[in-house]
Amino acid sequence: MGHKKKMPDFSTIFTTSTHRKSFVTAVFLAFFAVSAWASHDKVADKHAQTSTAASHDVAIESHNTSESHAKEAHGDAHEASGESHKEEKFAPGKMIMDHIADAHDWHLWGEGHGSVSIPLPVILYTASKGITFFSSAHFEHGHAAYEGFRLTEDGKVAWDDASNTEAIYDISMTKNVVAMLIAVLTILLIAIGMANAYKRNKGKAPKGFHNLVEPLILFIRDDVAKPSIGHKTDKFMPLLLTVFSFIFVNNVFGLIPIFPGGANVTGNIAITMVLALVIFLTVNLNGNKYYWKHIFLPDVPVWMYVIIIPIEVLGVVLKPFVLMLRLFANITAGHIIILGFFSLIFIFGAMNQGLGYAVSPLSVAFTVFMGLLEMLVAFLQAFVFTLLSAIYIGMAVEEHHH
Repeated sequence: MGHKKKMPDFSTIFTTSTHRKSFVTAVFLAFFAVSAWASHDKVADKHAQTSTAASHDVAIESHNTSESHAKEAHGDAHEASGESHKEEKFAPGKMIMDHIADAHDWHLWGEGHGSVSIPLPVILYTASKGITFFSSAHFEHGHAAYEGFRLTEDGKVAWDDASNTEAIYDISMTKNVVAMLIAVLTILLIAIGMANAYKRNKGKAPKGFHNLVEPLILFIRDDVAKPSIGHKTDKFMPLLLTVFSFIFVNNVFGLIPIFPGGANVTGNIAITMVLALVIFLTVNLNGNKYYWKHIFLPDVPVWMYVIIIPIEVLGVVLKPFVLMLRLFANITAGHIIILGFFSLIFIFGAMNQGLGYAVSPLSVAFTVFMGLLEMLVAFLQAFVFTLLSAIYIGMAVEEHHH
């Protein structure tokens, strides 16, 4: 039999001694080149610092008569240069926390005074001033006060006068609020458009984008709601479909890096808490007598009530609490991981420009991979929240079986 021609195998490159030596040599040369570049930058920085210190000493010696003023001026200049240096230095932790936190403006690009953002309405209520309404642009990204108010480092509105302890009720249109409104508007446009399409084409299959949405609706009804709730599915279907759509659309918008995306809505624990509270009220307001009997009169010996009843009551509270934490933690973790991978470019670039360029392909590859993975997570988290909600509702409305 004749020998079959084999396809070239990349791994055979390293079976040859010459190739192995060449590869190792190239790696070491690249490493030493980068190290030399970094060392050169450090030496240049030290030389510049030494020259500055020497010139400073000469200036002090030649101006003995105004020594105190010179020191003062130098101290102010040093402070100012230090502040500008801190502003220019990339802080990955601050960047990530700024992204996942709520804000009074919608940041687009840039940093510091040169950043570009969409200002949002600030609506405040205080006992002394009543309702105060103005644009967040007056805060100048936290560098200025307006109407006696200022932005703190964590983005909260506070009195410009630190001695003022009067309560401030912030009901502003923040980034997360606007993002929720955009998501709700998107859901309404899809739902109303589908309803009108069904009216126009009775008995016909939907077309285009509506043909993509219909399987999702049927999936929530047939595979999530009906197996958990049973014959009362139709009563709770609007709630479950609304919860699923709200979470899924906000999750998807949160993965879009530009406006109107990028807001961490479902990664805000206040929003997940409200969603969990809605499910908690729905479950307990619709619970039948068998549901409450199972909690307060379980089918166990009376002497075990002291143990079982507190556990059942605790379970009623823990179910929505778990819903809240699961959605919050998973979505927030996804945003942090994506931004963490992307920040590697600037972290290594701050050490050395060559390292930044070297790391960037790997960083971008991991960022894209995590972005695609988060698309799956966006659906899974909406599905899990809806599924557990349906299970809890089904347990509350379940009829007694002998």
